[in-house]
Amino acid sequence: MSNYKVFVDGHAGTTGLQIHERLAGRSDLELLRISEEQRKDLEARRALLNEADVVFLCLPDSAAQESASLVVSEKTRIIDASTAHRTDRDWVYGLPELSKEQRREIRTAKRLANPGCHATGFILPIYPLVQQGAVPRDYPITVHSVTGYSGGGKKLIEQYETADLQRVEGPRHYALGLKHKHLPEMQQQAGLVFPPHFAPIVGNFYRGMTVAIPLLPRLMSKKLTAKDIHEILAAHYQGEHFVRVMPFDSEANLEDGYFNPEMCNNTNRAEIFVFGHQEQVMLLTRLDNLGKGASGAAIQNMNIMLGIAEETGLE
Repeated sequence: MSNYKVFVDGHAGTTGLQIHERLAGRSDLELLRISEEQRKDLEARRALLNEADVVFLCLPDSAAQESASLVVSEKTRIIDASTAHRTDRDWVYGLPELSKEQRREIRTAKRLANPGCHATGFILPIYPLVQQGAVPRDYPITVHSVTGYSGGGKKLIEQYETADLQRVEGPRHYALGLKHKHLPEMQQQAGLVFPPHFAPIVGNFYRGMTVAIPLLPRLMSKKLTAKDIHEILAAHYQGEHFVRVMPFDSEANLEDGYFNPEMCNNTNRAEIFVFGHQEQVMLLTRLDNLGKGASGAAIQNMNIMLGIAEETGLE
């Protein structure tokens, strides 16, 4: 028997569809649905938004702000998958693995901002290092993130799946104006003085991603080797179900020397890797951009907010 009513506002988009698919088989939830004809009917949406116990906003920023403003019910809890509220101090940031305090805030949150996929892969390894003083808050951080094309939504998916792939076979850099929409949350949640220098890259594969962060120990606050950094991260995430720090600098993490960005696909896992030596360090985070980077994280946050075991309905 269902205990909670859930409404996905924007269920036709990539993230909305993924959330629907992940929740469809759960007996503890009732999915409220809106007809195709009523999707743009303000009053129909208002009624469902206020009937639900939990609302997922899977919309462009401006539409997400509008939907949030329509919620007046005290019982309705909002999880916004857009970038609209990720740096808003009145909204809780939905990355529970950061700290015990973060998980407690999520548990009682009425308004929660679901993290971006690139941001998740960046914040998970950097946050503990900044908090422990290993990485200075003003460190000149560089980030390279390779992602599947599903992260670009319907338009980009269509380009890759219907266009002449001869011209898009290789990886493509984008956001070269260096103002990617995830940068504000990356800087704020990691506790940095300056935004990182962020270079996202889209690859010719549907889902999966790797976020790579090179570090130079000579510029760090403490004299730490790659192994020392691995130990800090392993201790911070010990016991976490979805965030795993993988064995240090191991060839077992590679396939003939190459790193596969798709090995967390269809899961809610994020795997953190540390490679390097005394003079140079490479941090890698692997996750599914549609899983821990979007819909999986949203459902994990919903589970926490409703007092349900975090792993419910997730791998």
